Amino acid sequence: MTAQRSPASKPTASALVLFEDLRWRELRPLTDLTAVPALAFGASTLGERWQAATRLPLRAVVARPELPSPTPGGAAADSAEELLVINAAALPGPWLDAVLGATAPAVFAAGGVIVAARVAAATIAPALAGAQPMEDTLAALVTPVAVEARRIARPWDVIAWNPAAIAEDLALLAPVRDGSVHPQAVLLGPERIAIGRDARIDPLAVLDAREGPIGIGAGVRVLPNTVVVGPCSVGPGTQLLGGYVSRSTFGPECRIAGEVEDCVWQGYGNKRHHGFVGHSVIGEWVNLGALTTTSDLKNNYGTVRVWVDGLEIDSGSPKVGSLIGAHVKTGIGTLLPTGASVGTGSNLFGGGRFAPKALPPFAWWDGERIVDHQIEPFLRTARIAMSRRGRELTADDELRLRGAFQSSAAERESARQR
Repeated sequence: MTAQRSPASKPTASALVLFEDLRWRELRPLTDLTAVPALAFGASTLGERWQAATRLPLRAVVARPELPSPTPGGAAADSAEELLVINAAALPGPWLDAVLGATAPAVFAAGGVIVAARVAAATIAPALAGAQPMEDTLAALVTPVAVEARRIARPWDVIAWNPAAIAEDLALLAPVRDGSVHPQAVLLGPERIAIGRDARIDPLAVLDAREGPIGIGAGVRVLPNTVVVGPCSVGPGTQLLGGYVSRSTFGPECRIAGEVEDCVWQGYGNKRHHGFVGHSVIGEWVNLGALTTTSDLKNNYGTVRVWVDGLEIDSGSPKVGSLIGAHVKTGIGTLLPTGASVGTGSNLFGGGRFAPKALPPFAWWDGERIVDHQIEPFLRTARIAMSRRGRELTADDELRLRGAFQSSAAERESARQR
């Protein structure tokens, strides 16, 4: 459900190149297995958002070579072709006018970080080929021009800015009714509700778009006794199974029940039972056991400190729940403290006790101790979980997971010593 925007002025660049900057680790655990352009945000992804904003054909996505391309590029760039090069962590805004009106070569930076450039393809050929970082290539061309641009610099930026991004994305969508709405379902603000093909809204479901638009993707099921409050984007194939969800993004094929507020679910997540999840970002293939609950507000209403890539940082926000990496599993009654960071591939089953505030990737926490999650049983579980959504754990997937397990061994050892 990607909304189309009109660029501020007609671009002369012929194609778009998106790149992941070298600061991707500052978004962990969200980026352990997901390239920055593929991060869910608003009603799409960061990369798709830029495609909609520029309306240019995508020529290439430059990200870590060990990750799959988040958005397939088109034909290889001709050496004389002029390209619009965008840092995928940046967000479109009025600053784009200066970029679209510039004459190549031109490079633009916000807060000392390169966010965009207008260049000929030949001048960035090594970066396009993955031989050197795109940032270094662009910085060597010309002195960057300063612009005022927002950039997703930390995981809590995703949480704070997501509701407005949903509203912006969905505001331009027509209120289509391609799915079925039961006569006993309630639609409040129906002119701001889009329901995709083969979606189904059951009796006694409530879609409340009075405070923001709602986008219901193709094949979505909204079961009885579900309340959806906008702005909210529900991805294709997702099922809302009863409860209250608001101001959130759900990627494809999620199963959600209970209370969810101000969250971003990357996709293929499972929360089929009651429990509160608020102001959190949840990676792909996460299963939250019954009554798993996040805290997103401190008792003293102070700002929340969060562990990111081994450093504890003050978020500056009083509302941060949990940052949950891909393939995480929680057992029944799991309690996650305010500002929790749960590493990719972790398994938590110490129900009734607060989990540690920071768990490294592939941690096995039983309520008392942290040990390594064994990689072979982990992979068997991942295969089963993915097959339940009609997906296969490919050889490349397995290679990436094994690599992530090996590279995070030092993090697990450090966590055991804390």
